[in-house]
Amino acid sequence: MTIRVLIADDQAMVRAGFAALLDAQDGISVAGQAADGTEAVTLAARLDPDVILMDVRMPELDGIAATRRILGPSYPAAHIPRILMLTTFDIDDYVYDAIEAGASGFLLKDALPEDLVHAVRVIASGDALLAPSVTRRIIEHFSSRRPRARRTDPAFAELTEREREVLVLIAQGRSNTEIAAQLFIAEQTVKTHVGKVFAKLGLRDRVHAVIYAYDSGLVEPAS
Repeated sequence: MTIRVLIADDQAMVRAGFAALLDAQDGISVAGQAADGTEAVTLAARLDPDVILMDVRMPELDGIAATRRILGPSYPAAHIPRILMLTTFDIDDYVYDAIEAGASGFLLKDALPEDLVHAVRVIASGDALLAPSVTRRIIEHFSSRRPRARRTDPAFAELTEREREVLVLIAQGRSNTEIAAQLFIAEQTVKTHVGKVFAKLGLRDRVHAVIYAYDSGLVEPAS
């Protein structure tokens, strides 16, 4: 299956470079290009891409606001795309806000070409871009400096004790292999638990599982 990509960036040279790189890959096709967030929202609905490369800072409508619109309940396309944020910043509040808005990860603009191609394939497959340990570090960094109210979610009560254990370990940055070793269960069993946690809590991927764990108070940020 060909992965259809929409590129949203206000710099024409950046869009052209990304488009040339991705169009040259097997199984990837650039469906369109947007010069700002407003155009990205419009083209996303019209072109129905699988993945959107979304620049954080753009005129008219920034990438975070565009992400919220595209992943919102009124989005009219046939299916919800996966969004990969592009940023020139390693760690900043824009990245946290983007992930919280529903993006599945982020990539620095100075990343290697093969990293961009890999990121598109990972996002399209339904996984988060970030490795669990990196995800934990980023979310913990922001959670420790951003005030937040504890939230309660009725769906959390539907989790079994084992599923809660798995959610905590995901938030601590453990891979499925590591979780299996710690809980003395098979890795396939871990995958089953992870799938049930995501389904019960309405989570898109491991990135958002980490956010949920921190926001719910299940895991405390480092001091």
